[in-house]
Amino acid sequence: MKSVLRALFACLTGALCLHAQTGQLDASSALFSVMAALNAAGYDQDAESANNHPLRKAVTDHLKSKNLASVAEIKSFLEKRRQSGKQLELARFISFALSVEGAPAFKHKFQPHEMPPDVVPLEGFDKLMVAFHAEADMETVWKQVQPHVDKVLAGYQEQFVTTINEVNAYLRNPTSGYVGRRFQIYVELLGPPNQVQTREYKDDYYIVLTPSPEPQLDFLRYAYIRYLLDPLSFKYKANLEKKKPLLDLAGAAPALEEYYKNDFQLLTTACLAKAVEGRIRKNAALADQALKEGFILAPYFNEALGVYEKQEVAMRLYYPEMIDAIDLKKEDKRLASVEFVSTRPVRTFKSEPRELKPTGVFKTLEDAEDLYRLRKWAESKPVFLRALQETDEKTLHAKAYYGLARIAVQQRDPELAVKLFEKVLDLDPDGAIRSLSHVNLGHLWVIGNEPEKAVEQYKAALAVAGISPAAKKAAENGLKEITQRSKEKE
Repeated sequence: MKSVLRALFACLTGALCLHAQTGQLDASSALFSVMAALNAAGYDQDAESANNHPLRKAVTDHLKSKNLASVAEIKSFLEKRRQSGKQLELARFISFALSVEGAPAFKHKFQPHEMPPDVVPLEGFDKLMVAFHAEADMETVWKQVQPHVDKVLAGYQEQFVTTINEVNAYLRNPTSGYVGRRFQIYVELLGPPNQVQTREYKDDYYIVLTPSPEPQLDFLRYAYIRYLLDPLSFKYKANLEKKKPLLDLAGAAPALEEYYKNDFQLLTTACLAKAVEGRIRKNAALADQALKEGFILAPYFNEALGVYEKQEVAMRLYYPEMIDAIDLKKEDKRLASVEFVSTRPVRTFKSEPRELKPTGVFKTLEDAEDLYRLRKWAESKPVFLRALQETDEKTLHAKAYYGLARIAVQQRDPELAVKLFEKVLDLDPDGAIRSLSHVNLGHLWVIGNEPEKAVEQYKAALAVAGISPAAKKAAENGLKEITQRSKEKE
């Protein structure tokens, strides 16, 4: 096996140091296996691009030559999704890889109610990955590839660390973040080129980069700035509330996403991040461009940062002073003459990837889930409701009602949540949503002190064909807790 792999990868030269600052720049064995499986099963997005890393073809050819039964099963899984009109975008599979604890078990990190929405439709993929990882002996492939991967892009580590350090220096942030939070960069050489994927799960912030003609430092810089600034908007929420009337002025910007128009905290963080990026890059035009795109406070922060730079207090302490100094009348006057652009410029690469983007009701549901993931429950609710008006398909109605049910849980309305989860079950939900709805109903009945109804729901969840391991574990734990309480009463 070792000699075969050495022959396959003998063509690889160059270097990627995957051991930069601990927990920041690395490669993921789970992500590597997922991409290897997708490539072997024919997921060929940009397979012929000149920007692919040679490792992608080497590993794919090696796996295809083995005629693995698990690859055939994954190929069938992908084909069934295509035929049923389900979205097959790469983003879902990257989310899957980031939301599991790792290879070889591919066990989900989250409880059913915490599962990233874009991962839920991939019900059963975890079992396929367990089988593939074992049959393909990916553990050995991973070990054999690492020395070569470590030699791919020698300059990557230095440039990434430099970028992180310059942001830390500007914000006077000595700890690279906050206790309990993590900023993780994964470089995945088996992925289609020119991809930048970002995810935020609880307190973990991920960036996944695939091969590109040039290091994507601008994306990294901006993402890291956002990562450091996000907690400040929550800590000083009361200060921001006094400036919230400015949010109405952002509504006139056609290029600005709706979630920014509905969340002043989120918008303020983005405006400040763009201003910081401009100051670090010494490019004042970035703030003006951001303003035209709808980031209405970017010019103010650009000016305020000039004052910040002349004093010694760190941003995490200076932040409230800068927010309090926002003059509503002055900003209103500044924005009176602004001509907003209708579209935002899109950065292009030397070889641009093809993107499979959802449209119609699929886009509406995805937008709603994105808002829900950001904990913008009030904003996501009308988007889920809109999805109900855009289609008559029961399965899609089930997804919309499932979203509304979870919002009711978050808004502490258990009676409405029960009705909505029951509505989901009356429709035609897929196995993942059906089992999760039963589990959530079980939890609600436990809270409502009706253990008999809870037991009924947990058992119904376990009876669903193809129930996910996470939902199965939650149902089994629910039954165990009810049984234990019953024994204690006796």
